[in-house]
Amino acid sequence: MSLRTISLSLALVVSLALGCGGGPPRSDEPTTAKEKQRREAEASGEADANGGKWGGWRYTGDRNECYFVVGRHCFKTEVAACTAAKCGKKKCETTGGGPATVACAK
Repeated sequence: MSLRTISLSLALVVSLALGCGGGPPRSDEPTTAKEKQRREAEASGEADANGGKWGGWRYTGDRNECYFVVGRHCFKTEVAACTAAKCGKKKCETTGGGPATVACAK
């Protein structure tokens, strides 16, 4: 192999390495998936107003069957929620929805 062939091969390898590396990420693009999700939430108006962390799941129980709430516990049926509220002789009241709040009448 001649010196010229070696230097051309070396130049080719160096140019490919530099060309594939690309530059640093643009400063306006998110660098992590979490940052991307946050920006998308802000753009759609779903982000927290105070910028704080989400507290996570608010109630105890099955998230997919949380139709009625007594305190912080979820129930699938209104009867089960009223039973857990232990209203006794007072009437059990359901207020709101998604999940509905169950409490005893005053």
